[in-house]
This record gives sequence, structure tokens and C-alpha cells, in this order.
Amino acid sequence: MEKVKLNFKVKKFTNLSDAQWTIIQKFVDTGRKIKKDLREVVNCILKVTRTGTQWRNIEEQYGAWESVYYYFRKWTKNGIWDEILRELVSKERVRQGKEAEPTAGAIDSQSVKKSGFVTLNTGIDGNKYVNGRKRFLVVDTLGLPLAIFVCAANLFDSVAGIELLPLLDKSAKKLRLIYADSGFKGQFIEGAFWCKYAVEISQRPPSDKGFVPQKGRWQVERSFAWCNYYRRLAKDYEKTTESAVAFLQTAYISIILAKF
Repeated sequence: MEKVKLNFKVKKFTNLSDAQWTIIQKFVDTGRKIKKDLREVVNCILKVTRTGTQWRNIEEQYGAWESVYYYFRKWTKNGIWDEILRELVSKERVRQGKEAEPTAGAIDSQSVKKSGFVTLNTGIDGNKYVNGRKRFLVVDTLGLPLAIFVCAANLFDSVAGIELLPLLDKSAKKLRLIYADSGFKGQFIEGAFWCKYAVEISQRPPSDKGFVPQKGRWQVERSFAWCNYYRRLAKDYEKTTESAVAFLQTAYISIILAKF
């Protein structure tokens, strides 16, 4: 099995190193003169992702929380987190001796509970008895994210999964094969066919007990497990699914940055 060696031994959040900031700076720094230190803004956002701190409770060293939140929303709406993540995935693949773009990947979903004040785009996953939202993830063979989508938990995988196909066309143009479980049969397979993707269904035999790695799919399950290190992702605390996706992106950005 292929392994991604990522540093989860660091129990305390650390600010960006010079090498890490160099990678991110070109995406967030437009060259305009501003009073805010953008490096500190990014540090704060990554710390919120890791520790789960509420915006209003961020440390004074980062300045007014409204200012930090402004940049978080701005970069979310402008697709900056997505651009940074795609750049890091490409760099990490090359670093591990792979081609910059993958040809195979895996898709899966994870239902998570919502916090009390979240009311938009929520529902109940009848199979897992979860009232909240459903996170969808497509990863490459190393477990690095290629596409992320969040929706109400009551939507079927085969229906909501289709939303990731146009995202893949943007982030992984060479992708041709997608591994999935039986929940993605039907409409997802049909949609993938029209988008020129082959889907291979891999499912654990009913007789097997506990966790059994499935061919081509264990990487995506491990990628969801990585999120356990980020307290902001313990539940869905975001009012919008757009912000929910952004925090997943910043979490994976932190994970990959640990190698630079």
C-alpha cells in the first residue's frame, strides 16, 4: 500500500515557516499596500481550523476578528483556498515521485452532526442517524484531495456525488478512473460516464467485520480520518456550505504544508 508520511506528531499549532509562507503568499498577496499582515491572517485562519476557536475569541495579536474573517470570506468566495490546495497537491505528488496530475481516484462521503444554530442545507441521514450535513471527497491514490463538496445529509450519495464531477474537470483533467462504494451506483455512474470517467464499485463483503481496507478506496477513508486532528471539523459549525468546504480545504492545506 502507498503511504503518505504526514506530520501529526505536532500537538501544538505552529505558525507558517518562511518556506510554507512562500508557497501561499503568491495567492493572497496582490502587491497592494495594506496595513494588515497577511501572513498573520493566514496563520490565524489555520489556527482557527486546528483549534476550533470562535472568530470572536481569536487572540488580540491577530487584530480585530472582523478583519481576519473578512479575508477568510474573501478568499473563500474568490476560490483562493481551492487554488492553494490544488497547487500543494500537485507539489506533494511530484515530491513523492508521482505525475503532477492523477489518473485514478476514490470518492466517498461522511455525514457529520451540525451545531444548533446551523439551519441552511441540513437534513437527516437515515442510514447513519445523523442530523447535519454530508461531506463528499474525491482523493488521488495518495489520499490527497482533488474535489470537495458539502450538502445536506439527507441527499443520496449517487445524486449529490454528481456535483463533484465538474470540480474534477477543473482540478484533475487526466483523471479517468474513480473507485466508489455501492452508494454511488445509479445516477452517479451514469453522470460519470457522460463525463468520460469509469467508475469501479468496491464494497466490503457483508461477512467481514470491522474495518477492512477496500481496493482503491481505503485512501479516501483515511483522508476523512485526518480531519479528526482539526477541531473546527468535529461538527459542522458553518452557517453556509461554502464556508464548510473552505474549512475542509484549509485543514488539508495545513496537512500538506507540514511536509514543506
